[in-house]
Amino acid sequence: MNNISGCLICSKELIYLSTPELMKCSYCGAEHSETVKCPSGHFICNTCHSSGANELIINFCRNTTLTDPIEMANLLMKHPELKMHGPEHHFLVPAVLLASWYNLKDEPETKKQKLELGRQRAEKIPGGFCGSHGNCGAGVGTGIFFSIITETTPLCGKTWQQANMLTGTCLVEIAKKGGPRCCKRDTYTAIIHAVDFVKENLGITIPATREIICRFHTNNKQCLGTKCEYFRA
Repeated sequence: MNNISGCLICSKELIYLSTPELMKCSYCGAEHSETVKCPSGHFICNTCHSSGANELIINFCRNTTLTDPIEMANLLMKHPELKMHGPEHHFLVPAVLLASWYNLKDEPETKKQKLELGRQRAEKIPGGFCGSHGNCGAGVGTGIFFSIITETTPLCGKTWQQANMLTGTCLVEIAKKGGPRCCKRDTYTAIIHAVDFVKENLGITIPATREIICRFHTNNKQCLGTKCEYFRA
């Protein structure tokens, strides 16, 4: 659902003002005096409008106060820089989970540091990793998230086990959905599985939308349609 005209978030026709108004960017939170706005209140600054995918993701996650990772993912995936499929989803998953975690803990400065670390790790996962290595980058992203929040290293005991267990079981859940790949489906599945795993193993509840409806399927030539639990005609 990459909007090619109107508001990039909701597709409504933009309103052009005769005098500038102060508006807050829906992605980075920066305020700008502009003469174009969405009737629903959405506004995207020039920087976010032209940013690359991973830059957009990190800027949004640095500044957002949202705690629902599904809500964050949906907002980001509406931006045309995040294509239907692509390696940006490898960073998207750990980024929204990290933002949720540190927003819940009210640790904005730590969040910024951990997002940089997450980006460094996620960008090492190439596109097509799910097919060429049998290892979906969205699933690996959950392990990146967990290893960061628990400060896990190869020499750790329990958290090493947990990080690998999360990644492994997440990959199984993604595989159960069947192929061909869908980066949106895999992103939703990875986030929800990570949220459940964190609650079970760390006792922390990350609020995540459960009634997920995919609005991107029209851009996916290989969409499974009604065989996908997130599909709605």
